[in-house]
Amino acid sequence: MNKVYSRASRLLAGVLVCLALAACDQAGPPPASEAPLGFHRGDECHVCGMVITDFPGPKGAAVGAGGVKKFCSPAEMLGWWLQPENHRADVKLYVHDMGRSHWDAPDDAHLIDARTAYFVVGSGLKGAMGVVLATFAEAQAAQKLATETGGRVLRLEDIDQKVLGQALAMSSMGH
Repeated sequence: MNKVYSRASRLLAGVLVCLALAACDQAGPPPASEAPLGFHRGDECHVCGMVITDFPGPKGAAVGAGGVKKFCSPAEMLGWWLQPENHRADVKLYVHDMGRSHWDAPDDAHLIDARTAYFVVGSGLKGAMGVVLATFAEAQAAQKLATETGGRVLRLEDIDQKVLGQALAMSSMGH
């Protein structure tokens, strides 16, 4: 009888180990970085605390291990991200593609990676407080806006705190 219990115990232990290993291999919920993003009524900007949807123009979102931080504009997001404590490669940055969205109501279905986006500064378009950066997935769309408005096209690596400060000074002078 002990042999039967011993064999059954080992068999049961083996089955439990197999089940545990199989469970470890199961796909869990998608990481925060792959979760769908969206800007909803009442969402507040991580930097200024204002209601994000109260402003026209593209928005920004930073997704990292700590979750999603939403911003009322790409400039607010970049100002936050450029701070040394936030400037990490593991943070994914998203902005609206304004080549596929209406300025007054950007479509969350057209969020793009900010690291590959084209930014137009100095366009004179209205947006959230501070610097207005129009964001595009395609260089041609960004260049068209820049040509029409006297703005200039930048890439993410061209933008630093100095650029954001200069653009803010230009926009407050009525440019």
